[in-house]
Amino acid sequence: MNIPLLSRLLGTIAMLIGGSMLFSLPWALEGQWAHERDGVVGLAASIAVCFAVGALLRRAGRHAKGQLFRKEAMAIVGLSWILATLLGALPFVFSGTHTGEGHRMDFVDAMFEAQSGFSTTGATVLTELEDPTLVPRTILFWRSSTHFLGGLGIIVLFVVILGQGSAGKAMMRAEMPGPSHSSPQARMQHTAWVLFLIYVGLNALLTVSLLLEGLTLFDALCHAFGTMATGGFSTYNQSVGHFAANPAYNGPLIEMTIVVFMVLAGTNFMLLYFLALFQPKRLLKDPEWRVYAAVIVAATAAIVVAGMIHEDFPDIGQAVRDGLFQTVSIMTTTGFCTADFNRWSYFARALLLVLMFVGGCAGSTGGGMKVIRHILFVKILRLEIEHAFHPSVVRPLRLGGEPVEDQQLRRSILVYFGLIVALFMASWTLTVAWEPDSTWTAHGHDPEQKLLDSATAVTATLNNIGPGLGVVGATENYAKFSPQSKVLFIFLMMIGRLEIFVILVLAVPAFWRSQ
Repeated sequence: MNIPLLSRLLGTIAMLIGGSMLFSLPWALEGQWAHERDGVVGLAASIAVCFAVGALLRRAGRHAKGQLFRKEAMAIVGLSWILATLLGALPFVFSGTHTGEGHRMDFVDAMFEAQSGFSTTGATVLTELEDPTLVPRTILFWRSSTHFLGGLGIIVLFVVILGQGSAGKAMMRAEMPGPSHSSPQARMQHTAWVLFLIYVGLNALLTVSLLLEGLTLFDALCHAFGTMATGGFSTYNQSVGHFAANPAYNGPLIEMTIVVFMVLAGTNFMLLYFLALFQPKRLLKDPEWRVYAAVIVAATAAIVVAGMIHEDFPDIGQAVRDGLFQTVSIMTTTGFCTADFNRWSYFARALLLVLMFVGGCAGSTGGGMKVIRHILFVKILRLEIEHAFHPSVVRPLRLGGEPVEDQQLRRSILVYFGLIVALFMASWTLTVAWEPDSTWTAHGHDPEQKLLDSATAVTATLNNIGPGLGVVGATENYAKFSPQSKVLFIFLMMIGRLEIFVILVLAVPAFWRSQ
């Protein structure tokens, strides 16, 4: 392992994180200085720490030589996300941000909020977002900025700015989520620039749209970051539901605008690139996108029908509106809320729980297991069933009518599904074992729901969703959980965003040994 090279690159990433905090400082001018002073001081101190850490790491790696191989690329990606979590937590701690009245954030809470932002999970420990005495606007903007930075990936932004040649290619492959099936073979920095420009362009377009619909620039930017990164951090306690509750806004229009951009955010960005080149057939013929769109339509229809039968909604219009928004929000792993789906029928809640394991398309900002993996898993399962009664028949794995040449893909898909199940079961058991009943009783919840609530908390963090059911439902948060559970959730959010292996290899001693 080339430690000096790792140190030099990590130092640059630390400085980039510190530099990105500068964009949160101007928002202090919009608030009252008495409320924003702590936020400005906290950000300034955090920026100083980031640059100091970056300088020390770069100095330690100043004599770095050699090439960045696959092991070093995986190490850089995994360590950069750990470093981002630690540095990204500093503004919350240094500013004295409170999770609620009388509860100042400790470092575990701050790491949870930072990792939730970078991994675009959108889970939160903050119970009061609208009180600047508890959460300054500068810190609220930094919180949403972590979505923007983590949406495409910290390393993608790193490659856009600095290139890194073949090293950048290796790092991007380690960070970009999902098995690729439609990306063109091109220079990696060019690909990074294409993805970055699409990402920034969609953020800008959504921001302008929300401005025209009556949102302030602050709210428009924060909700655009949360939408395009499929993160879900809002500036209001009611999330996107705030706009429907406030007669000053056109709630339905704002919600449908966000729905459109959530669907785009969950689409493979290379397909959006072809769409921008006036090649819509590439999008419409893509097997993953067709299934992705079909699942959204089918799940929405099922929730609407079930909702009307069980009287979850007052009328069909509200059923379509809330059903569509929450289906898209959960499937794309954005996690915005317009309705308390915790009050819906068992069937509707079960369907939302299933969608948490589906996710968006590969190459999108969406989390989850990805639609393409489910497609391939079903095809592999069908081939294995046929092989059970026709062992001599050999059929190729096909996707969109074309044979899949990657012989390792079948194995990697099965291993990934197995690891997800193992991680879920282990994390669920640990949460149930060490989380006291008071987590439920102290907040008016039934401790009999511990099994289901713990399962959805693990599911929502592992798949980067954010809200779950029960104590982590649409109107709840994660502040009530114990520190050890929050640390587990931090690990799950990171491992879900980087798709398991990049983080797990860091714990293998052989990974660090020199060749």
